[in-house]
Parts: sequence; C-alpha cells; structure tokens
Amino acid sequence: MDWTSYGAFLALVALLTLLPGPDTAVAIKNTLQGGRRRGGWCLVGISTASFVQSFAAAAGLGVLIVTVEPLFLTIKYVGAAYLLFLAVQALRSARRGVYSDDTVAAGGSSPAIAGLRQGFISNICNPKVIAFYLAVLPQFLGADPTITAIGVYAVTFPLIGTAYLAGIVYGVNRARELFTRTRIRRIMDGVTGAALIAFGVRLATE
Repeated sequence: MDWTSYGAFLALVALLTLLPGPDTAVAIKNTLQGGRRRGGWCLVGISTASFVQSFAAAAGLGVLIVTVEPLFLTIKYVGAAYLLFLAVQALRSARRGVYSDDTVAAGGSSPAIAGLRQGFISNICNPKVIAFYLAVLPQFLGADPTITAIGVYAVTFPLIGTAYLAGIVYGVNRARELFTRTRIRRIMDGVTGAALIAFGVRLATE
C-alpha cells in the first residue's frame, strides 16, 4: 500500500468533510428535535449508509448505479424529494413555533427510530457519494490494489465523516439549552429548512 497516496487521499477527504452538506443539516435538525439521543441515532443511520456506499463502490457495485441511468436518476430524485420533505418539516416548525420534548416522533415512531431513518435515507439516496468514490478511488488505489488497500480506503471517508458529525451532534446538544428557546429554535429551523431545500434542489438538478 502506498502511504504517500493515502496521505493525499486523507487530506482530500478531510477537506471535503468540512464542506457543509445534507448530512450536516439532517444531523443538526435531529439533534435540535431530540437532543443527543436522536442526533446520535441519526448519526448511526448516516454512517451505516456511508459504509454501505463506500464498500459498494469498492466492490464494483457502484458502477451499476452510475452507469444505469434510470437507476441512478431514481435514487437521485428519491433522495432530493426526501430532503425537500425534511425541509418542509423544519420550515413548518419554524412557522408554528410550537415545540415539545419529542418523546414520540411524527408517525408514532420513537425519536431514535426517526433519527436513524432520516439519517440513513437521506444519505443512501445520494448517488453522488458513490459517483465520488468511483471517480476518485482509482486515482489513489492504482491499477492493482490489494484487498487491504481497498478496505483501508473504503472505511476512511465514512470514519472521518462520522467523527466530524459526532462533533456536530455533541456541539449542538451542548448548546441545545440556547437553541431550545423558541425564538432561536425557530431561526435554526428556518435556516436548516432553507439549507435542506438548497441541497435537495442541487441534488435534483446537478
């Protein structure tokens, strides 16, 4: 395994992780709604989907998704629609300004299940992640990579992303006393909803 190439890949992944994306917005939304528990389960959902995507790309399954246009477009539009659905929820909360402790999430599910579901679906329905792996990984792995190298590269992006989002969830939860003030919460929900709309539209139109 070429550790110099891996170092370059690590730097690239760290830089990309710091760029705000749908995962960040969804994690913040769930942490605001249900605190560390719901935010943590949302993080589990995001991380699980990220690992599935990375290993699918490393195993060559991602090629099928990005080369079969109807499949790619279906996943993309489902993902965009789901982000817009979450955006509507956030904007509706911002407009109403009525909040509770979220012991039961929308649809009767527990906050943990709701967080897990939203994190997993929002991430797994973003085919651009697999497209990124297919475009970038071959440049770092070389022509004849070992199984070990493939495994190390495949887990790097999910692990760094999980660590970053864990910091986001922890920070938002620590400041939740401030964020749960009705005025601040409405502003945060409005900003989060607007961000999710932007991410959903960009996913659908790119």
